[in-house]
Amino acid sequence: MSRTILIGLMAACVSPVLSIADAARPNIVLLLADDLGYGELGCQGNAEIPTPNIDSLARSGVRFTSGYVTGPFCSSSRAGLLTGRYQTRFGYEKNPIGAQNADPNIGLPATERTLARHVHDAGYATGLVGKWHLGGTAAYHPLRRGFDEFYGFLHEGHYFLPPPYRGATTMLRRRTLPNGQRDRWIDPDGRLILSTHMNSNEPAYDADNPILRGGQPVEESAYLTDALTREAVDFIERHRERPFFLCVAYNAVHSPLQGLNTDMERFAHIEDVHRRIFAAMLHRLDLSVGTILASLHDWGLDDNTLVVFLSDNGGPTRELTSSNAPLRGEKGDLYEGGIRVPFLMRWPGRIPAGLVYESPVISLDLFPTAAALAGHPLPAAADSDGVDLLPFLRGENTAPPHDSLYWRSGEKAALRRGDWKIVRNPSGRREADWELYHLAADASEQHNRRSAEPARFAELLAAWEKLNAEMRAPLW
Repeated sequence: MSRTILIGLMAACVSPVLSIADAARPNIVLLLADDLGYGELGCQGNAEIPTPNIDSLARSGVRFTSGYVTGPFCSSSRAGLLTGRYQTRFGYEKNPIGAQNADPNIGLPATERTLARHVHDAGYATGLVGKWHLGGTAAYHPLRRGFDEFYGFLHEGHYFLPPPYRGATTMLRRRTLPNGQRDRWIDPDGRLILSTHMNSNEPAYDADNPILRGGQPVEESAYLTDALTREAVDFIERHRERPFFLCVAYNAVHSPLQGLNTDMERFAHIEDVHRRIFAAMLHRLDLSVGTILASLHDWGLDDNTLVVFLSDNGGPTRELTSSNAPLRGEKGDLYEGGIRVPFLMRWPGRIPAGLVYESPVISLDLFPTAAALAGHPLPAAADSDGVDLLPFLRGENTAPPHDSLYWRSGEKAALRRGDWKIVRNPSGRREADWELYHLAADASEQHNRRSAEPARFAELLAAWEKLNAEMRAPLW
């Protein structure tokens, strides 16, 4: 008997699991962190920054140790998650940034049906709070993609507090410091740090990128993580009498680095101010998750709400300090650190509590899982790359959910089959050859087994090429 199945049976014995048929159509709450590394949560092994509220999802639900997203960047990953299809099937492979967000030719194609549209058509109230990043012009607006309500922004990032950054400690990237030197410059009160560690300037995140309620700009004075939480709680309260799908797409812990001063004091023991700001941002995210979970509890919605938490991609370690330990690589890579993410799921009484699920799953699975719960399952002939995870979590299906998982991001490529993975991950202008790793024994991808396992490498490469032949060229 596999360890995954054994743990599931033990959890089921401790906490009886009710039949899904016994439940009314459940609410679905998707909590999406931005650029959060695999190794940063307490339940993932990080003792430096407490995350008790996020960790509670692992204790009361399922922690996926091999939970993946479909791309190593924000936008492509979100395209896969919200469609249930590899985004390379419809050419959404790149990551629009800056002025590209205002290009009318860039966005999630209108031909793609979103998870929000699907459950909306099943009678659900649908809301998106936070970051969209799937097209910044009218044709791609969330209200035109199945969401009844939207509060957030359309581009890749946003300041948590605008200039003059009152109440926060802010660290911004600069090519050149005020003193003409390199490293860091700190203003006299210690609340503004300029740094050359990335050899670039901080992007103009707020340019032509207002906070919107629906389609109308609003002035937001609260720290943005808190504001998004406020809006999420309000949505839950207003729609508690009907089934709802709520996606809370936080921009934490994405840059710019801005930590509330009250949270900075909590982590005064962390010597490096760079890491201290990150800790403050993650702490604020954890408090926000706790507030949303408390709202569900206070309205008696715990037992009839599926809650999912994951990150959109791996952490950019050099930029944020976000750790992907013990994995290799970071955001932008197809090594594990770029695409294997914290991935948690809770539904009290309907899926086992405390289950550690080791078979690979992927964000594509959330669409068919939610569709089944909404009483509007995808037809057998649907062009979906995901699977309904609930039969696997409940022990009704003991096979692995996927035969293979596929990735392509420009010249980078990867495929996982069982415990084996091939990856091609060029850096900069350097070309790279394919590599082969046995992830069960080498999760950090340190020992290339290609030469030792030529037949296995050929098998996985053929599988990647077969899937890749189904994909289309990038749209832009």
